[in-house]
Amino acid sequence: MAPSTADVWPVKRALISVSDKTGLTHLGQALAACGVEILSTGGSAKALAEAGVPVTEVADYTGFPEMMDGRVKTLQPKIHGGILARRDDDGHLKSMADHDIGPIDLVVINLYPFEATVAGGADFDAAIENIDIGGPALIRAAAKNHAFVTVITDPAAYAGLAAEMEANNGGTSGDFRRAQAAAAFARTGTYDAAIGNWFAGQTGDVYPARLALPFVHRETLRYGENPHQTAAYYSDGTNRPGVATAEQLQGKALSFNNLNDADAAFELAAEFDRPVVAIIKHANPCGVATSDSLTDAWDRALACDPVSAFGGIIAMNRTLDLAAAAKMAEIFSEVIIAPAIDPDARDLLAGKKNLRVLATGAMPDPTAPGLNLRSIAGGLLLQGRDDTLTGGRNLDVVTKRLPTKGEMADMIFAFTVCKHVKSNAIVYAKDRATVGIGAGQMSRVDSARIAVRKGEDAAAAAGLDANPVEGSVVASDAFFPFADGLMAAAEAGATAVIQPGGSIRDEEVIAAANDAGLAMVFTGTRHFRH
Repeated sequence: MAPSTADVWPVKRALISVSDKTGLTHLGQALAACGVEILSTGGSAKALAEAGVPVTEVADYTGFPEMMDGRVKTLQPKIHGGILARRDDDGHLKSMADHDIGPIDLVVINLYPFEATVAGGADFDAAIENIDIGGPALIRAAAKNHAFVTVITDPAAYAGLAAEMEANNGGTSGDFRRAQAAAAFARTGTYDAAIGNWFAGQTGDVYPARLALPFVHRETLRYGENPHQTAAYYSDGTNRPGVATAEQLQGKALSFNNLNDADAAFELAAEFDRPVVAIIKHANPCGVATSDSLTDAWDRALACDPVSAFGGIIAMNRTLDLAAAAKMAEIFSEVIIAPAIDPDARDLLAGKKNLRVLATGAMPDPTAPGLNLRSIAGGLLLQGRDDTLTGGRNLDVVTKRLPTKGEMADMIFAFTVCKHVKSNAIVYAKDRATVGIGAGQMSRVDSARIAVRKGEDAAAAAGLDANPVEGSVVASDAFFPFADGLMAAAEAGATAVIQPGGSIRDEEVIAAANDAGLAMVFTGTRHFRH
């Protein structure tokens, strides 16, 4: 019978072949101190020998030289036989004796850096050369035979291996080997997924017949959207600037909702060239403004909906300076995310112990192609990122009255914000600042009315008598199917409208706009966001 995976199995011979040399010499010294014979290859063997660790080159052990620029070195029966042989099978033991194959009890492998090579912009040939062949074969062999063999694929696991061997008199427990085998299979799976997805992209196959997801676990979160839901955070390795690449400068751990909302906020901030501040609550903007300074942009963004801004996420596309940080520190926020934070601003924010502060180092490119995915029962939906920008050249004025230069600039601003508001989305804007946002309603008319009401509430809270929507422009993420939504905006005081167009009642809506003296432009692009 096979031994239980709870059994301790001694480590007498190890194979080490790593691309990432982090912690290698310390590992080699620890194994040597336990009397473990070490087999190694190439750069790994050289690094170990230079550190004074006794090591045998694999080529010397097998009697077969490396060849083909190192492509063939460990793909050899004395290596794979030593890993795969069952120690409780008489036939396997006889084969080992007949062919002078010694057991290999520990396999320490990390793979050629394919993902990093591709992320660094390498050409096709360089990417191909960084596809590891022998490494995955060794890892899978050791993981398959984990009843007897320990496999380690991550330098972060070296300390745990050393502790395990110390606790077990130079051996490893079955539970440890099983856990490392699971990690090993996950590693080769994500590695192959990264290669498969890259190769599909090289052939232009955006949606291949089999989709592999090469995500890497970053953190297990306290809970998900709600405390009764479990959650974890994974990265996709693309290094798109944002939450996934940010350095957290202060504050407690980010929650599931923090991560989701901070991503939404930063992606919105990335849409603009001028300094911008975006305040997000529950993945919806509650105030956005551009200006010549972050301080002024903050004041104007906050004025849109100061009630909803409490406990929100603040994002910007410029380095956060002291003056803006002092303003932002006046209210409670969950997260501030920016490409960089000035040192004096960091010092000031350090007094807000519960505030998470993230520095990303750069802004994402809103036009860069990419994929978004969403789970559904029994599967997932995959789509291209909404990477379309709104500009003056793709707008079609459909009314008798032409928009003024200021109205056109406000419409482009409002439609850009609208792209990041949950459908049905309505955004009123004036002087490149939101003055009313209606999000996530089943009726577009309701979104238009809610946006007006929120604008009026914000004005009243500020002690203003004026209607903030008066003289604004209005953006809709999809066409107005009837004239009623348009008229609700006109009655609120909007003077110009931007919408995709494309309704069978477009002529009716255009006629209503003309009757009301509105300027209206069609973008031809819809921005549903569910």
